[in-house]
Amino acid sequence: MTKVMPVNVLLKTGLVTCLSLFHPAAASQDWAVHGFASQGVIQASDNNFVSRDDDDVSYDLTEIGINASWQWQPDIRFAGQLVYLNGGNRYEEGARVDYLLMDWTLATDIDWQLNLYLGRYKNQHWLYSSTRDVPHTRPSTILPQSVYYDIFRDVALGSDGVSLSYTRLTDIGEFDLLWSYGTSPISDSATTLLLSTTASGDIDQDFTHQASIFYRPEGSTWQYGISLLDSDFKYSADEREFYFDADATSQRVMLNLMYNSEQWEFAAELFQERFFFDGFFTPDWNHDQKAQGFYAQGRYFFDEQLTLMLRYDRYDANKDDRKGKALERNTGVPAYFGYMYDTTVGLTYRFESNWQIQAEYHWFEGTGRLAPAVIPDVATNNSKNWQLWAVQLMYWF
Repeated sequence: MTKVMPVNVLLKTGLVTCLSLFHPAAASQDWAVHGFASQGVIQASDNNFVSRDDDDVSYDLTEIGINASWQWQPDIRFAGQLVYLNGGNRYEEGARVDYLLMDWTLATDIDWQLNLYLGRYKNQHWLYSSTRDVPHTRPSTILPQSVYYDIFRDVALGSDGVSLSYTRLTDIGEFDLLWSYGTSPISDSATTLLLSTTASGDIDQDFTHQASIFYRPEGSTWQYGISLLDSDFKYSADEREFYFDADATSQRVMLNLMYNSEQWEFAAELFQERFFFDGFFTPDWNHDQKAQGFYAQGRYFFDEQLTLMLRYDRYDANKDDRKGKALERNTGVPAYFGYMYDTTVGLTYRFESNWQIQAEYHWFEGTGRLAPAVIPDVATNNSKNWQLWAVQLMYWF
């Protein structure tokens, strides 16, 4: 009997083959091709952050990707990226198209430029939203979950629709104005991670509408920004399940800042997010609350090879119930599901121009960002305090 190779092995083999074929780089100057491959080990104690079954050391930390861009005309460029991911229980395993777009420079002058993006564009509204898809461009393997929620990775990375960017140089500094409108597909696996292991219906995103502005003062090493998000979702229940059709709305306001110097970098993002749920448990059930969160992160560059990172990340699911006491009193769900705080230390060593190893350790209090998000897994995630560590080796060209 012929043994069939598992699908995930086929996907990884195919992407690695593509990487090897494109490695020498494209012959035409109009083409640019890059790729990356990373593998790591990770362990989270006493919960399902990495694995649904146990908290043993896991190798579910694989990222392989290839991206290309083609300068078709002086003002029109096409770009795309295909990746294979295995992050355990953090998001769905498998291949996906992260972005596939047309970048059209509508107008440009000596001190300003206007670009239009059509297709599956990348989210450029947050500090790391446009670089989180490539391992060596992230400050850590696990990003601050208050903002960069892994369960929502594919939805937050990009959308199918239209985006505009306008950059303007002035006497007082540089301004970036960004706007986007689109939708993101949500898989069955993501539905389970978001709602419940017993949910068998479908989630559709009606739209996500974002706008942001970034400002870099003239002669300064600081950058300041604000971003706005409005998004609607719809849940279509399966006729065989106990849940009902539902509508949900997410509205976020976020402030951010970043400082860069030769040896220091500081980054922070602060947000408030209103989440409104109508339906699901019963046709008439509704819930409206405001979550708040922030992280503050510092990096010190000893030299071009070695970097130290320290970060504190805080998420409160309900700003009026920060320690979850009302959550436990009203629902019986342990109070520590109402928040999640994370202190992280990390070290990155770039031992070659295109090779890097990254290690980090996290101390968590609370489980408010563990899957599933709507109906918590109280049996598996039964520890208020827990730790996580990860080591990841990365290569790119």
